[in-house]
Amino acid sequence: MRIIPAIDIIDGKCVRLTKGDYSTKKIYNENPLEVAKEFEAAGIEYLHVVDLDGAKASEIINYKVLEQIASKTNLKIDFGGGLKSDKDLEIAFNSGANQVTGGSIAVKNSAIFESWIEKYGSDKIILGADFYPDTSGGKIATNGWQEESILELIPFISEYQQKGIQYVICTDISKDGMLQGPSFEMYKQILSEVNNLKLIASGGISTFDEIPKLAALGCEGVIIGKAIYENRISLKQLEKFIINN
Repeated sequence: MRIIPAIDIIDGKCVRLTKGDYSTKKIYNENPLEVAKEFEAAGIEYLHVVDLDGAKASEIINYKVLEQIASKTNLKIDFGGGLKSDKDLEIAFNSGANQVTGGSIAVKNSAIFESWIEKYGSDKIILGADFYPDTSGGKIATNGWQEESILELIPFISEYQQKGIQYVICTDISKDGMLQGPSFEMYKQILSEVNNLKLIASGGISTFDEIPKLAALGCEGVIIGKAIYENRISLKQLEKFIINN
């Protein structure tokens, strides 16, 4: 299972939110490149970068930060947040993204999202399936989690898998930034109902012990944010996990 630390960006700075609420913004470092280099020094190969300004503006904003990290580290970066047009995608890839994540666009303009899968291939395009839990399992959220759609989580993932999607980042918004553990049951359900999916767990990771549990469920990757920044999980622990796996 891949270990993928997260860098969320507002105004060019490394921040974290709670449950996607912009008013809860906490700045952890003024220099995201510094943070990325620390991850790389710990043997980490992957990075999840979210342009929170872009998510709000519905267009790529912080591509210069992406460019800086991509040109000054060897990290394989997946980039998301506000990617809505072919131009946004070109900017992201030209700035050094290895993969891009589309969430809102996959809900609001499936034709353009499907054209990206066709043009760039399923190894380059990740489906962002961010959801609010409800009685039916979960409803997909859009626009930096500011809006809830009527789409149900598992059918949404299944439908896109049939259109070629392999990688899915799935975030339980109710757990994001809460440091209370990830959505184990939901991930288990998704993996039992959707075969051959590269599911990346995101949201709620709070202790190192949760990581091997997600690996045992069959998750292909795990995104870790606040738990690293709040020193709940050390880079040493992650380095050891990577070496042993």
